[in-house]
Amino acid sequence: MAYKELIKKFNCIRDYMREFYVYGFKSRGEYTEKSARSYDNEKRRIESWLGDYMQFRQTSEGKNIFISIDSRVVGHNPLYKAWKAKSFTDGDITLHFILFDILSSPDVSLTTGEIAKQIDEYVYQFSKPRIFDESTIRKKLREYISEGLLHAERQGKAVYYSRFREEFSLNLDLLDYFSEVMPCGVIGSFLLDKVEKHQSHFAFKHHYITETMDSDILCLLFMAIREKCTVVLEIFNKKKNKTSISHVVPLKIRISVQGGRQYLMGYTLDYREINAFRIDNIVSVKFGERCDRFEQYEEQFGKISPYIWGVNTKNSVGEQLEHVEFIVYYKDDEQHIRNRLEREKRCGTVIHMDNNHSKFVVDVFDSNELIPWIRTFICRIIDLHFSNKDLENKFRGDMDTMYELYGVGGDD
Repeated sequence: MAYKELIKKFNCIRDYMREFYVYGFKSRGEYTEKSARSYDNEKRRIESWLGDYMQFRQTSEGKNIFISIDSRVVGHNPLYKAWKAKSFTDGDITLHFILFDILSSPDVSLTTGEIAKQIDEYVYQFSKPRIFDESTIRKKLREYISEGLLHAERQGKAVYYSRFREEFSLNLDLLDYFSEVMPCGVIGSFLLDKVEKHQSHFAFKHHYITETMDSDILCLLFMAIREKCTVVLEIFNKKKNKTSISHVVPLKIRISVQGGRQYLMGYTLDYREINAFRIDNIVSVKFGERCDRFEQYEEQFGKISPYIWGVNTKNSVGEQLEHVEFIVYYKDDEQHIRNRLEREKRCGTVIHMDNNHSKFVVDVFDSNELIPWIRTFICRIIDLHFSNKDLENKFRGDMDTMYELYGVGGDD
């Protein structure tokens, strides 16, 4: 049984790759969602793509398999290989090679009937010939047209099929950057496969490669936004270990520049509010009807967007904004701190008080989202105020605990 690589659902591949790469601490016996045989099958399949990056550690619970990738030495995202593995049978791949041999030259243009006749001449040379009917051939031709591999031209009542003339010019630097940074970068990786291998000019300090596994979900959401239609989202809640359904009008995609996590901002029809959905929690996307009120929801999101620091809207309607402000100090030769405030202020405002002091001011729906960023200025903050006093007290309490833990500061 040659030519077997049956991948009917990418969700399974996505789950195992995420477990191996993001977590990488489970032994074979701890994977309880599927059978041990399923685990072995998926592990072997992933190893065939990522064998150079697969490692294991021996623990008391058993052998833990994990994916280890050093972004300092890897120029291109290796997880793209998962999208380049196709679902096919021996019949599929046999038909594939025969079709592209028949249409090997762009000058050859044939109808379905003419192609079927030449295929028969191919297979009859075998002792046990495999027969392909015109319906199967026609479906395969349509599939290759949708993939951009073949061209169809109608002449009268007949449709003629031929190869595309591969005349194109690609900006390699642009594709190198796009494939590693932009959403759905796997498209750039496919285009790079069409050119000779070369040394990329880019290296990435923070290389967020795991979003690769959600490229199909992201692509469908972009299509829904472009077509202004509703979608039905199947969402898996890891904490509750259950799946739910949401009817949503997709509006925007937000991607964290700090952690690479991707979110869908959409109007939830069930609750009539704008919410954020983690894309790596979305199992499937199904297209609904065109939304006649898309522009209205988009305008509503535009009005609240200046008050969203991350993705939390706290249901936005009727919500009271939370005010945050703090002052940082920096030396004369530390103007990079001043520049950093300007670069990272997002929806906030920076007021430069003098050459050594700057004040940051912002009004947001959820000031808790600022805490990780504010922490990066510890030891430079000389004044800080939250309108949410509970959050401010918690922040100051965390600082006191840290000072106590490391023996810093005192009553003075």
